[in-house]
Amino acid sequence: MVRTTQAVPASGSAAAVPLERWFARDPDRVIDAMGSDVEHGLTQADAAARLSRYGPNQIAAEKPPSVWAVSLQQLRDPMNLMLVAVVAVSVLIGELSTATIVGSLVVVNIVLGARQELKARASVDALSTLQVPRARALRDGEVVQVPASELVPGDIVALEAGDIVPVDGRIVRSSSLEVQEAALTGESAPVAKAAGTLPDEDIAVGDRANVLFQNTSVTRGTATVVATETGMQTQMGQIASMLTSVTRTRSPMQIELGSLTKVLGLVAWTAVALIVVVGALRGMALDQLLLLGTAMAISAIPTGMPAFVSALLSSGAKQLAQAKAIVKNLTDVETLGSTSAVNTDKTGTLTMNEMMVSTLYAGGTWFAVDGEGYRKSGAIRGVAGADTPDFTRLALGLALDTDATVGDDGDVIGDPTEAALVVLAAKLGVDAEETRRSYPRIAEVPFDSEYKFMATFHHFTADGIDHVIELVKGAPDVVLARCSHAGGPLSGSQVSIDEVRADIEAANERMGSSGLRVLAFAARLVADSELASMRTDPMILTRDLAFVGLAGIIDPLRAEARSAVRIALRAGIDVRMITGDHAVTAEAIGEQLGLGPGAISGRELQALSDEELTRRLPRLHVFGRVAPEDKLRLARTMQHQGLIVAMTGDAVNDAAALKQADIGVAMGSGSEVSKQAARMILTDDNFGTLVHAVEIGRRVYDKVVAYVRYQMTQLLALVLLFVTATAFNINQGVALTPSMVLYLLFFVTVAGVVVIAVDPGDPDVMHRPPRDPNVPITNRTAVGFWVLYAVVLFLAVLTPLVAGPDQPSPERPSASLTMTFVVMGLGTVFNALTNRRDLASGLTPPLLQAVAISVAPVVLLVLATETAFLQRSLLTRELTGTQWLTCIGLALVLPVVVEAGKWIRRRRAPQPPPDDARKAVAPARALAVR
Repeated sequence: MVRTTQAVPASGSAAAVPLERWFARDPDRVIDAMGSDVEHGLTQADAAARLSRYGPNQIAAEKPPSVWAVSLQQLRDPMNLMLVAVVAVSVLIGELSTATIVGSLVVVNIVLGARQELKARASVDALSTLQVPRARALRDGEVVQVPASELVPGDIVALEAGDIVPVDGRIVRSSSLEVQEAALTGESAPVAKAAGTLPDEDIAVGDRANVLFQNTSVTRGTATVVATETGMQTQMGQIASMLTSVTRTRSPMQIELGSLTKVLGLVAWTAVALIVVVGALRGMALDQLLLLGTAMAISAIPTGMPAFVSALLSSGAKQLAQAKAIVKNLTDVETLGSTSAVNTDKTGTLTMNEMMVSTLYAGGTWFAVDGEGYRKSGAIRGVAGADTPDFTRLALGLALDTDATVGDDGDVIGDPTEAALVVLAAKLGVDAEETRRSYPRIAEVPFDSEYKFMATFHHFTADGIDHVIELVKGAPDVVLARCSHAGGPLSGSQVSIDEVRADIEAANERMGSSGLRVLAFAARLVADSELASMRTDPMILTRDLAFVGLAGIIDPLRAEARSAVRIALRAGIDVRMITGDHAVTAEAIGEQLGLGPGAISGRELQALSDEELTRRLPRLHVFGRVAPEDKLRLARTMQHQGLIVAMTGDAVNDAAALKQADIGVAMGSGSEVSKQAARMILTDDNFGTLVHAVEIGRRVYDKVVAYVRYQMTQLLALVLLFVTATAFNINQGVALTPSMVLYLLFFVTVAGVVVIAVDPGDPDVMHRPPRDPNVPITNRTAVGFWVLYAVVLFLAVLTPLVAGPDQPSPERPSASLTMTFVVMGLGTVFNALTNRRDLASGLTPPLLQAVAISVAPVVLLVLATETAFLQRSLLTRELTGTQWLTCIGLALVLPVVVEAGKWIRRRRAPQPPPDDARKAVAPARALAVR
C-alpha cells in the first residue's frame, strides 16, 4: 500500500521517513529510523514533543451534520413540496381537517428521512471507541503504564497474551507469538508472528508476519514492538478515512419514487391548471374555483403515498426482524428485494466459525471425521475392510501437545485450532483434561513461527514399562523433515520414512487443495541417556521422529449454506465469497458451496486495472486474502455495472465496503463499527437468513409496485374524469364533490391498500431473476397499463354521469352523481383485488382474506347512499336495485380487462429455466411487466 511520509524526530531532530515496507527492514534499522532505543525507549520529553506534533493516538470522530440542515433538505423533496402546496390551499379554502392530515404526513416524511441521514456518520464515531485505554511502553529505560492515546511513533511497546495491540508496529522481539487479526483481515484462525525480515515487495496486510496492527489481539506468547504508526495513520485509521470518503447510495426505491413524483406533479398540476383556467373563463366564482382545484389536487396527488409506502416497508421490516434480520431504515427493505449481487464473507456467515478436524490420514489410511464444530460427539469413518491403526500416539498428541480446553457445552479457552484437536481426542474416546492430569508435561519446546512446531515431553507407562515420550505437532513439511521413520513407539512396527514420504506428501497436498489446514503429528521415545538434554535443551531431541499422521482442519460450512447459495443463484443473484483466508482455501470452500468459477488473491486483484477487473468480474467468484480497500473497490466496480450490491461482514476491515454497498449486512456478533456502517444486521450471523431476507424484500417490493399500480389507476381515472367534466362542462365541471373524493380516499382507497399489504405475495418470487434497476416503476410498459386500466375505470365511472337516470347537479343529490360515486368506489375495490399481483391472477388463493377486507368499503359505500347524515354531507341519495346492479356491472369491467390482460401475458411469457442453480452465475435482468 502506498502511503505518504511522516516526519519522525530522530534524537531530537526531524527526519522524514516513509510509512511503508517496515516489514522489509531489520528491526534495528526501523528503531533507528524512528529515533528510538530498544533498551531505553523514548524519553518523557521526547514522547511529549512527538505527542504535540502528531496528536493523540486516536481515531478522529467526524462532526455529524446539523439536524436543521438535514431536515431542510428533506423538506425540499418534490413530494413533500407538493404536499405543502396542498396544505396551503386547503387552509386557504377552510379545509382544515385535510390540511392537518396532509401536514402530519409531511412531518412524518421529514422525521424519517432526517433520522436516516443523521446515522450516516455513526460508523466513524464507533471506530473512535475501539481505542485501548492503557498500554505498557518503555520510557526512560523503564516499562510504564501510559494511556494508549499518548503512544507516539517510536515508542517501544510490550505485549503479552490477552493484550489488545494499541498501535501499528514492527516486531522487535517475540516468543511463541500468535495474533488474532480477524477484525482487520478476516482471517479466521490466529496467525503466527515473529521478528524476521520479509522481502522488499508488495505484501498483503494479512501476510505481514512481522508487523502488528492496532486493535488486533494477542492470543499467545509475548512481543516487543516499535510503534511505526499511530492514530489516523494506522490501518484502522485508514479504514476510518475510507468511511469518511464513502457516501451512501440512495436506495432504488428512493430513486424511483423521485421519478414517479415528477410524473405525478406534472400530471396533477397540469390538470389543476386546466380546470382552474377553464372554470375562470366560464365565470366561476373564486371560492368555487379553489374548491374545484383542491378537489382535483386531492384526486391527482397521492397525499398518502409516502405514508402508505412506509407502512408497507414497516410491515416488511417486522417480518425481517422475526426472521432475525434487523434493518435500520425502511427503504432498506426494498433495497434487499432489488439485490442482484451478494459479496459475502466466509467465516461465521457461510461457515460455523468453529474449527473442526474433518479428515485424518494415519497408517496409510484415510478417515472421515463427523461432527459439528466443538461438540465432542461424532463418528470416525474409514474404508471398509482396511486395518484400523492404533490411535494411541495420535490421541496422546491431541490431548497432551495442546494447551486449549473445550467444555462439554462447547466453550473454548485457547487457540481454536488446538480446540479442534481436543474435540478429536474426545471423539477417539480420550478425555484431554484427565489425560493431562495423568501425564503432566515435564519439558517442552513452545510453538514459534520460526520453526513452526511444538513439542512436549511426558512420562508414559506402556506394557508396565515407564517411558518418556516426546510428542510433536506442526507444519507437515517441517515435521516430516524431522522424521526418520513412520510407525515406531507404541505402534508395533515401523518403516523408513523414505518408503512412505511420497504418500504422506501426496496426502498433505490433497488436504491442502481441499481447503484444509493441515497439521502433522510425530512421536519418539526419549532414551535415558537423553534425559539431561531434555531438561537443558529439548530442541535437540526434535529429530529422528516417528511420523504418526496428518489431521485436516476446517471451519465447517453451515448446514444450510449450500441450500441458501443454491436458492440465491436460482433467483439470479450472483454470489461471491470475499475472505481474508488464502485463495486456495477460499476456492475449495467456493467449490463446496457451488459458487461460480474463478478464484483470485487480493494481490492479483490489486494488479488488475479497473477496466480489466470489470471485464473479468463475471468469471471471478472467490476472492482470498483481500484488503479493506479491495472490498470497497469491488463494491464500487459492481455498482458501476448497474448491480444492486449486498455485502456481508463482521470485522472493522469490512466497514467501508459495508457502507458503500447498496445494502451492507453486518453480523450480530461482529464489531460495533461494522454494525454502525451496515444497513442491516443478522442476529444469527447466517447467510441463509440473508437469502430469506432478500425473498421478503422482493415480496415487499412487489407490494409497493402493486400499490403504485393500484393508486395510479385510481388517480389517472379521477384526473380523466375531472378534466373531461371540465372540458365538456358536464355537471358544471364537478365530476365528484370534494367530500366524495375525500370519502373515497380515506374509507375506500385505504381498504385497497390493506388488501395489498396483507397479501402473502407470489410463492415463486425466488424463481425469477432480480428486477433491472434501470427499469423504474414508471417504465413505459407499466405506464401503458396504468393508462389502460385508468381509461377503462374512467369510462365505467363516466357512463352514469352522462347517461344516468336523472340530470346531475353539483348542488343537490342526484341518482346519476351517486351512481358515479358508487361505480368509482366499487371499481376501487375490484382494482385492489385484481391488481394485488402481477402476472399472477388476483383471483388465486389466498382470496378469502382479501374479500373479507373488501367487504368493509362496500358496506361504507352502501351507508353513504342510505344514511341521511352521509347523504347530506356527500350529496348522495338512495339507489334502486336496478341502479345497484348497473353500478356493479360497470365496476366489473375493470377486473375483467385486468385479468384478461394478465392471462394473455402469461400465455406469451417465456417458460422459466430449469432449476439449475449452477447455471445462474451471472445476474439476469428482470423484464417482468409491472
